[in-house]
Amino acid sequence: MSQSHKSKRRSKSHKIVSPPRGSRGAWPWVAVVIIAGAVVLGLLAMRSKPAPIETTKTLATVSPAFLPTVENTNRPSGAAPDGMVWIPGGEFSMGAQDPHDPHDTVGMQATTDSRPVHRVFVDGFWMDATEVTNEQFARFVKATGYVTVAEQTPRAEDFPGAPPETLVPGSVVFSPPDRAVPLSDPYQWWSEVNGASWRHPLGPKSSVAGKERFPIVHVAYADALAYAQWAGKRLPTEAEWEFAARGGLAGQVFPWGNEFKEGGAWRANTHQGHFPDHDTAEDSFIGIAPIAQFPPNGYGLYDVGGNVWEWVSDWYRPDYYAELAATATVARNPTGPPTSFDPSEPGVMKRVHRGGSFLCTDQYCSRYMVGTRGKGDVSTPTNHLGFRLVKAP
Repeated sequence: MSQSHKSKRRSKSHKIVSPPRGSRGAWPWVAVVIIAGAVVLGLLAMRSKPAPIETTKTLATVSPAFLPTVENTNRPSGAAPDGMVWIPGGEFSMGAQDPHDPHDTVGMQATTDSRPVHRVFVDGFWMDATEVTNEQFARFVKATGYVTVAEQTPRAEDFPGAPPETLVPGSVVFSPPDRAVPLSDPYQWWSEVNGASWRHPLGPKSSVAGKERFPIVHVAYADALAYAQWAGKRLPTEAEWEFAARGGLAGQVFPWGNEFKEGGAWRANTHQGHFPDHDTAEDSFIGIAPIAQFPPNGYGLYDVGGNVWEWVSDWYRPDYYAELAATATVARNPTGPPTSFDPSEPGVMKRVHRGGSFLCTDQYCSRYMVGTRGKGDVSTPTNHLGFRLVKAP
């Protein structure tokens, strides 16, 4: 994509309060960047961050060739933390290659915010081998009594003029239509569902019972931060996430190589069939899959392409890669720009998403490609967005 898609949800999480952004009936939209316009309904912007810069800088966008990844050779002693794998870090080429096909408007042609390719160095770190699961998140909630953004009742003062009956907890859910629809209208397949949350991912009549090993979804950015603090970990930076997802490969299109179906086998949970109305489940799954159903990448990470998007800690700006490349130096442990700016929605504070989801398809979204980026309002929970965490050695 990056066609935006905007929301009528509100934001309010544990300790982070967001200002109102229009009435609930207005459906302002927020983007989750998936190529050519895959969308996710947005929420409100966080008031605790500085106002966004109102312009983007025009810098060179020609991507240099990918250079080899140079891994660090040191490794911490002792056993790995439970459920985590060692990511050696090192120097690598970060970003998406220039498109080979000028007509590829769904794939690399649309990923201008993922270029130019630039050199980055990251220190080594531990990373969760899988996305955080329902089972793990339930333990956190039981221990802390935490209430997620999606489970909180919107306050009337945050939505002046909104009818009281609309101020109910809920979240954004992919709702496939029963027929082919124009891909220019994401309202056809996204709905805000009252009562949807991590406990009830498709609405109040659904449950996570028996889905303990599925990735947690319906988590806003603040929810992921709260879990990370409790777990003694943190969200990865975008650079750490991409280094890890590449698994030691340099310049490959996918986390496993250059062929989408390597050896004819599916390597990720994505959308097959006709988007958005019919998923043929050729990869054995309709919707979200349990974790670790496909082979891991070279570092032992599962599902870094497809299944659910993952929050990372960087603010989103489309010109950030160009700024780094313009320095003509190796960026060391970059943590992203100081604030967010998306020209399609000025004033909406967004963080980067990575990895794509079960909705990605070459018809509409192909951001399971390892160098590409997503973006989303920090207060937008959906049923195709989760996270995994990292930890220093």
